[in-house]
Amino acid sequence: MQINISISQQRLTLLDALGTVKASYVISSAANGVGCEKNSGCTPIGAHVIRAKIGSHQPVNTVFVGRRPTGEICTPALMAESPDRDWILTRILWLSGREVGKNRLGNVDTMQRYIYIHGTPDSVAVGKPESHGCIRMRNVDIIELFDLVEVGTSVLITD
Repeated sequence: MQINISISQQRLTLLDALGTVKASYVISSAANGVGCEKNSGCTPIGAHVIRAKIGSHQPVNTVFVGRRPTGEICTPALMAESPDRDWILTRILWLSGREVGKNRLGNVDTMQRYIYIHGTPDSVAVGKPESHGCIRMRNVDIIELFDLVEVGTSVLITD
């Protein structure tokens, strides 16, 4: 399996070993555009790998902080209490860069930047850049993708 993410199209495509499209999803990347530097708020480009899968069997809309479920379920009321919170929901696919000096190690390390593919509240639109660097997906889509991929799956993010 291989995941291709197109920033310009705001789309994630899952390919099998033969290059056949198995699934395709609308995503949202960073509002700040693409870039690999720490604290940039940008989505890193280049070759990556899924380092960890987090949240298996958690309920839809489970809220994560520091990759741990908080015990909260995201609701409109909870969102109203914390309108500026960056909601990481349902499942997390934690990415690690594969290109030293571009998205791995030093000031450009994707994993140390905590860049994920993750769920977002259903009320938040996807399809346009609005994240803080991560790849956001609809909850139903991240659950489906999570169940289709394994740790070690290649991820290519292109502008």
